[in-house]
Amino acid sequence: MRPEIKAAVAPLRRMLSEAPAVTVVTHINPDADTLGTGLGIYLTLKRALDKPVEIVNPSRDLPRYLDFLEGFEKIKRRIDFDNALVIACDCGSVDRLGIDVTGKKIVNIDHHRSNTHYGALNVVVPTYAASSQVAFRLFEALYPIDADAAQAFYAALFSDTRYFSLPTVNEEVFRTAAELTALGCDPAETARNFTQRRSLASLRILERALHALRLYRDATVAVMTLRKEDFEATGATMPDIEGVVDYARSLATVRIAVTAIERDDGTIKVSLRSKGEDVSRIAEAFGGGGHKQAAGFELSGSSLEETVDTILRKIDSTIFETEHKV
Repeated sequence: MRPEIKAAVAPLRRMLSEAPAVTVVTHINPDADTLGTGLGIYLTLKRALDKPVEIVNPSRDLPRYLDFLEGFEKIKRRIDFDNALVIACDCGSVDRLGIDVTGKKIVNIDHHRSNTHYGALNVVVPTYAASSQVAFRLFEALYPIDADAAQAFYAALFSDTRYFSLPTVNEEVFRTAAELTALGCDPAETARNFTQRRSLASLRILERALHALRLYRDATVAVMTLRKEDFEATGATMPDIEGVVDYARSLATVRIAVTAIERDDGTIKVSLRSKGEDVSRIAEAFGGGGHKQAAGFELSGSSLEETVDTILRKIDSTIFETEHKV
């Protein structure tokens, strides 16, 4: 057991014992790591504790391919319990929760290096490939993990490693996956739901993203943009664009891939991917965060074109100009 997790077991046991209720919160515009981690914790606590437990995500649209996970239909859009202990899943900063937790005691479970340690108890392990790894190791020290919870934790791990393809995959990742499988999760069922349940709208929005793809810096940087009207024309929602940026990264010459997405409220959601460059430095410069090869941020007050120009300049100053100085 990692020192960060070992040190958190006793305080978490005490906090769970003293809390009148527990609210598990997952971040806005959720991905599989936040929801899988949250559902794994929710299912474990629901069966282990004799007190109310809820799971919350304020986003209007959730990824429907995750509805095979037990408890998915129990996810609420608001907190109903007063004085509940909040367990935040995969949230680097408190604003990523997208919900008011003022005055509440927070347990912060994450694996992002950029995490701001906003909790009363912070269990952050940046060397882990997914937040579900942190949660699984923490909660298995407290309560039995059943097959349904194992399935949720595994789905999160499967997703955040891009199906076990990222450099974060190591012996510990496969050991965790093996233990979750031994507890009763079904890897084939997880893979089927992730790879064979795309919506028609997701293919149509992908077509538009690929049509908008532009190459810069001698084809080492790929940028895809999506506008509000692209979503209106295709009927796509935010979960439908998950993984789109990876198509740009897959090009042979591309080192850094960017997607810039215009939302209804005018903000621009930016996702960054790389084949080795530290794009988290770029995201952090704009108030975002993430991992070395996968990061993101949001901007407001500028057009899509202005945003792309700003990102390209930051890539130049952060990545390429630094290389030329070496």
